[in-house]
Order: sequence, then structure tokens, then C-alpha cells
Amino acid sequence: MSNKTTANKASVNDFIDGLDDPVQRADSRKLLQIFSDITGARPVMWGTALIGFGSVDLTYASGRHVQWLQVGFSPRKGKISLYVTFDAVKLTSKFPDLGTYKTGKGCIYIRRLADIDLDELHKLIQTAWQTGYEQPVRSDGKEQIKNFDK
Repeated sequence: MSNKTTANKASVNDFIDGLDDPVQRADSRKLLQIFSDITGARPVMWGTALIGFGSVDLTYASGRHVQWLQVGFSPRKGKISLYVTFDAVKLTSKFPDLGTYKTGKGCIYIRRLADIDLDELHKLIQTAWQTGYEQPVRSDGKEQIKNFDK
């Protein structure tokens, strides 16, 4: 089974320019700058809607191997998903003044950058970039990652 979302040569700038919502376009440009400054990595499109910085090789318990973005974001309808770790709850707990957001297993969801303290966001992304993935123990029946290499 191969990963459906892979790095490709699509233009990050064209993708952002094509966003309908002007606030989301501006927020995406700001996030592009923040992630670029922190990581020093070139932004790359992953699939059709994710902007990633760096990559990691993940090996699942089954032996399945995939390459995935190390950190990144995706402007989605009505929100922006920040891909910063596999354990978003653990990471966000270190930044109690981050602002208004929701979490999934490995994503932080924000409506717009105005809802977030940008200094705290910088620290959070820097921590995620330096630390790498911190996978939660899965109890949802999905496959557990065995290891990863930066």
C-alpha cells in the first residue's frame, strides 16, 4: 500500500494564489514565511493541498514504509491545519498561551492567524521542527508507527 499524499513539483505560490478566501491567502503567505524562517527548508507541495517543510521516513509496525512531511500546513475550507507532530495535544500543552485552536491526533486546527499568538506559534513550530515526531499511543485501531528517520 503506497502513500497517496506524496511530495511533488507543483508550485506552492500558485496553490496559495488560487485560494478563494483573501484572509486565508494572506495567512498562508505569513505561515509560508514563518515555516521557512524556522526550518530553513524549501516549501514543497504534498498532494494537492499540503505545504511541507523537510521530510521523514516512517516505518509502520506492518513494515509499510512512507515518506511524509516533517512539518507543514494546509489551508482547508474554513480552517488551516498545522501539521507539526503526531501528538498535537502533548505539543500544544507546552504553549498554554497559543490562542484559540482545536487538535486532532497530529494536527492543530486554527480558523485564522488572528486567533493565535504568533510568538507562541513560532516557539511551537520550532519545538516541533527540532523535536520531530512524538507519536501518541493509538487506541483507535489505526496502524502504529514503529520508527522514523529524519
